[in-house]
Amino acid sequence: MSHSGCTGAFVDARNLFYTRTTSRLARLEWSVALAVSSVAALTHLSEIRWWLFVSLFLVIDLIGYIPGAIAYRRSPDGRVGRGYYVAYNLMHSLVTWAVFAGLWSWLVGAEWALLALPIHLMGDRALFGNSLKPFGVPFEPSIHPDFAAFQQAYARAYDGKGSDAVRV
Repeated sequence: MSHSGCTGAFVDARNLFYTRTTSRLARLEWSVALAVSSVAALTHLSEIRWWLFVSLFLVIDLIGYIPGAIAYRRSPDGRVGRGYYVAYNLMHSLVTWAVFAGLWSWLVGAEWALLALPIHLMGDRALFGNSLKPFGVPFEPSIHPDFAAFQQAYARAYDGKGSDAVRV
């Protein structure tokens, strides 16, 4: 059975899944980044160009999520084209927005409105557990049957505790 790509995260370079504990720890890290970004924005409210903040916050999902979500809901079998995954991953990538923020800061100037980017991305990761989407799973989160079987086998083999069973 194939397990690679069942989650957007990994425990190590050869085991591409999170356990419940490692998932919670990763979400805690993302929560800290979300909190730091949010506090920075809150302490500079009067210096934020709100039209830009709101635009940056929304464009991530307007391009990266909503078209794929609509296609998924309209699809009779839940399948959507790879382009929707590529758009989602591109728009939800820390690399994409780090490059954008770097170029914006260089060409236009650094500004507090750019905090919309880490607030959105860290919010997705910390609050909803969403990261990048692999092609082999449904566009909307649901457990892949092969991964469900892997979860059961892993839980049975896990040193008898089972409390840290695999999480998607």
